[in-house]
Amino acid sequence: MPHHCHLETKVLHAGHSPDSTLSRAVPIFQTSSYLFRDTEHAANLFALKEPGNIYTRIMNPTTDVLEKRLAAIHDASAALVTSAGMAAIFYTVAAITKAGQNIVSGANLYGGTRALFENTLSRFGIEVRFVDSSNPANFEAAIDQNTRLLFSETIGNPRCNVDDLEGIAAVAHAHGIPFVLDNTVAPPPICNPFEFGADIAVYSLTKIIGGHGTSIGGAVVEKGSFDWAASGKFPEITDPDPAYHGANFWQALCTLEGTPCTAFCVKLRTGLMRDIGAAPSPFNSFLFIQGLETLPLRAREHCKNAQIVAEFLDGHPAVTWVNYAGLPGHKDHARSKQYFPIGPSAVFGFGIKGGLEAGRKFIDSVKLCSHLANILDAKTLVIHPATTTHSQLSEAQLAEAGVSPDLVRISVGIEHADDIMADLDQALAISQG
Repeated sequence: MPHHCHLETKVLHAGHSPDSTLSRAVPIFQTSSYLFRDTEHAANLFALKEPGNIYTRIMNPTTDVLEKRLAAIHDASAALVTSAGMAAIFYTVAAITKAGQNIVSGANLYGGTRALFENTLSRFGIEVRFVDSSNPANFEAAIDQNTRLLFSETIGNPRCNVDDLEGIAAVAHAHGIPFVLDNTVAPPPICNPFEFGADIAVYSLTKIIGGHGTSIGGAVVEKGSFDWAASGKFPEITDPDPAYHGANFWQALCTLEGTPCTAFCVKLRTGLMRDIGAAPSPFNSFLFIQGLETLPLRAREHCKNAQIVAEFLDGHPAVTWVNYAGLPGHKDHARSKQYFPIGPSAVFGFGIKGGLEAGRKFIDSVKLCSHLANILDAKTLVIHPATTTHSQLSEAQLAEAGVSPDLVRISVGIEHADDIMADLDQALAISQG
């Protein structure tokens, strides 16, 4: 496939050419391991002297197509697929951060990410410093000599903030550290985070990329232009690796002029994936490939419907507020138009007149919408975050994250917009009774 092809072509063809079976669809290689031609071949594979498959925990031909396709739609150097989005985030931090070091993160995060950062990482001696992400200067103020990366979300969950991504990236690069962006809700064609300064993108593939609520998976995508050697802060990437007889991934993969660097994803694969093993099922990788093939079509429909539904809710007498960056009254509306030309994805929050009890009545009264803990399925989904997705947080943390008692989160699907609005309208009417 030519490199210059458009996104709609890349999601269908990148990373795959029919093999000896002439199968047009990507085959599912549902195998744990692979034969070696001879002892020399086996030794070369284990020593990383030649590419090939050893064990599906580390690599798999079906997953390889998915990884190449994810890299292609971002015009990036490499990708690594994991068993869940949370594994992708953990691997990204753990690859370059150790006890006694820290990362600086925006405070407006998915509840599971906040719990990982605040509780689990602290057990390993890694400090996460949370800042108000609305001003890049807040990141700047929290950085010290032990800071290893900056982290944020493209669109905050559930606050729906759209921050100055380029400004945050500039702060990171001024300190010689990478900017990691959770872009789960806004993959291309909604947004390519590498166009706005991010160095690494992480995803829950479970959401809009999979698109049908069938599989759990995550991904790390590496842009390939970050200079890991410039600051001297990342020996994990630039120094000889004792686990591979002193192999130097930086020299081997990142020093040839004009060649994008793949050292970060290779380090994740040969280190954390090998040692911890949060690998995807080949069948799940196949399902994510199917989702990826229709991503551009679904993403545009999600965004179109979300704008229509947000405007409907904004004018509804039972709704007290709507927090969607696609609405002109949102504080980040102008930036949203800059970053998301087709719309700021399809997940947002709104408040129901009557507070918590009215919210419960609403949730219990929807018929078309589904009440479950996922987002960006093809179907429209609703949930009450304060008692579910963010229930691990204290009252102060809930307030900091923008999770009020009356907040209902909606993920607008690709049903006909009139049908979505009709269901919301009847449930809102019941909530006021």
